Amino acid sequence: MSEKKAKRRQETNCDSCVFYDYDEYYQCYLCRQNLDEDENLQFMTGNFRSCPYYKYYDEYTSVRKQN
Repeated sequence: MSEKKAKRRQETNCDSCVFYDYDEYYQCYLCRQNLDEDENLQFMTGNFRSCPYYKYYDEYTSVRKQN
């Protein structure tokens, strides 16, 4: 992965977002948030620098509540 692509991925943080999920039908990761046409174009071209829908996914949240 090029340095420029890695920087974009880091800025959007899609890997740690609740809405970024694997789709078995398309066999790739997709954003599950309903984006409008302009936002979708930015997301697909990699120009989505700071996502307004970003929500951190913490899989250990429920475990902390149990303790």
